[in-house]
Amino acid sequence: MTPMIAKTKFFAKQLVLLLLFTIPFSTALNAQGDFKQPVSWSYKVVDAGNGEADIVISAKIDKDWHLYSQYIKAGGPLPTELKFTPSSSYQLVGKTKESPRPKEEYEAVFEMSIKFWVDKANFTQRIKVLSEKDFNLQVKIYYMVCNNGSCVALDNALSIPVKGVVGATSLNIPADTLVQDTLKKADTLAAAPLGGPIDTAFNTQFLKGEDVVGSIEGMSLWWIFIMGFLGGLIALLTPCVWPMIPLTVSFFLKRSDNKAKGKRDAITYGLSIIAIYVLLGLGITLIFGADALNALSTNPWFNVFFFVLLAVFAASFFGAFEMQLPAKWVNAMDRRAEKTGGLLSIFFMAFTLALVSFSCTGPIIGTLLVEAVSVGAVAPLIGMLGFAIALAIPFTVFAIFPSWLSNMPKSGGWLNSVKVVLGFLELAFALKFLSVADLASHWGILPRETFLSLWIIIFIMLGIYLLGKIKLPHDSPMPHVGVGRLFLAMISLAFALYMIPGLWGAPLRAISAFSPPITTQDFNLSDNQVHAPFDDFEIAAEYARKSGKPLMVDFTGWGCVNCRKMEVAVWTDPSVGKLLKEDYVLVSLYVDDKKELPKELQYLTTFAGQEKEITTVGSKWSEFQARFFKNNSQPYYVLLDNQGRLLQKPRAYDEDIDAYKKWLIDGLDEYRKRTEEVE
Repeated sequence: MTPMIAKTKFFAKQLVLLLLFTIPFSTALNAQGDFKQPVSWSYKVVDAGNGEADIVISAKIDKDWHLYSQYIKAGGPLPTELKFTPSSSYQLVGKTKESPRPKEEYEAVFEMSIKFWVDKANFTQRIKVLSEKDFNLQVKIYYMVCNNGSCVALDNALSIPVKGVVGATSLNIPADTLVQDTLKKADTLAAAPLGGPIDTAFNTQFLKGEDVVGSIEGMSLWWIFIMGFLGGLIALLTPCVWPMIPLTVSFFLKRSDNKAKGKRDAITYGLSIIAIYVLLGLGITLIFGADALNALSTNPWFNVFFFVLLAVFAASFFGAFEMQLPAKWVNAMDRRAEKTGGLLSIFFMAFTLALVSFSCTGPIIGTLLVEAVSVGAVAPLIGMLGFAIALAIPFTVFAIFPSWLSNMPKSGGWLNSVKVVLGFLELAFALKFLSVADLASHWGILPRETFLSLWIIIFIMLGIYLLGKIKLPHDSPMPHVGVGRLFLAMISLAFALYMIPGLWGAPLRAISAFSPPITTQDFNLSDNQVHAPFDDFEIAAEYARKSGKPLMVDFTGWGCVNCRKMEVAVWTDPSVGKLLKEDYVLVSLYVDDKKELPKELQYLTTFAGQEKEITTVGSKWSEFQARFFKNNSQPYYVLLDNQGRLLQKPRAYDEDIDAYKKWLIDGLDEYRKRTEEVE
């Protein structure tokens, strides 16, 4: 089938549906209330013993009309749907059964087989009565009926009286509107390591070595490399490095007997720069190790330290003071370069450049390393490689093409302006680390609207500075605003305006990786957000079982950049959000939550041959993820049925909305299939 034919058939189906809906409704309006309901509903309650009851809801269908089954594939007519209002007075047992067996015919309009009834249909839902008092069970019925010429979509509400059972004990499963307020109790976390709700044997066989769809590790390392490379390019534009390019290249060309040797020396100089910074990244990795780096990235006090450090860097860039390494270090390297001959002397010259330029490159390197430690043990090395390559390129290129030196922009006040702009960016970036500490420790000092307000102020001030309305130390007189500065000012001010709607709940996808999650916002007018009503696995799993829905486990973190990006880029899609809100029970487990477990709930685990004390909420969920799903990265999404068995292969970071939606639908179909098999 060609795309054009497929589109034509699609629009034809939509037109048919539109006509089927429009005609009967207009007829009903013209009849001024005389339009007859094609279906009448009744009910009865049948005692099933053992404190259970069958709620039997019957539909009597008028002649020439037919009512559709609950199980209609997407793209067909509307299926019949019964929605039972959750209550602590009862719990659902299994799925709603339908009888008698519906007819099934192929409908050319919908290109599929359709199940339907004529005359009558029964829907039976078993419940477990949990209340000693009599109560009314509320159910809303959504359905569609058709005859040979038209269709009508209707709904009906029933209030069914149910007698209480003597000795019944409520499990206190709350209504959906009360879930979040009722179950946000960290003190109720179970003490023992989890295991009961998870069918480990089935899941191991189900995965068959392929435990995740999508991956973030490779993407994150590439991102760190790109960040490092961009950081190196920015460092080139600082007053500590830019003037050194023509001086250094000219030195190598003049001191050599021939141009070829001068070019080789300059290339060696560039390679030495790369080696020095890569060794720095390698040294950090070897000194701290993977576990220590991961602990640093999630520890609230180290995040506060990073916040203060970056704020100090920003003050230095603003001109409050000059950050310099001890002069004796620079002099020592300079003397070593003079005494040592050959290639080694060139290496020491590169080392001297690294020391001399520290006041400008130090804050950039520090910011890069701070971000890299949150990715993994290899990330500092990868980041430094990207930084060093960018820093070394001009020394090598200009040595090969020395005539290009004359085209370089001359040093001047613009170099200091670059430092000031970096200062504003450092200050904005510092708030991210304060936010991570605040979220992990539940201090509540930096909710989303406060964070956004500070960023809006920072970027407005940056725009005003670029327009020459703010003067800082070391700034040169500016008789007029250059075209470049004008464009940058416009970008900064436009970015500030872009963030303003976020104060009222706009998702702001461009900065979702940096801002706190929208769940921290007090004032939110957006109705397109998805919030997990549970943060405890055991309670969520129990609620999923009682409500007859599958469970989606979201392994996440307060400091997880890619988690925030997924929540804004994917979860806010209306079709994905509808599935998560209505068809799944969603639980978010924060693996970096530093809230301490009560003493009686702390325990010792020996998972993976290592003893580890579980003392915080986050460490419990981290160990839970590693133990039962053999994964320790976030975001990590798991779909489970009510026996703790995987419904689909878990997913990691992947912003493909269609693939994510299909994954959720496939999991739901598998859940329904398993439920029908059990019944």
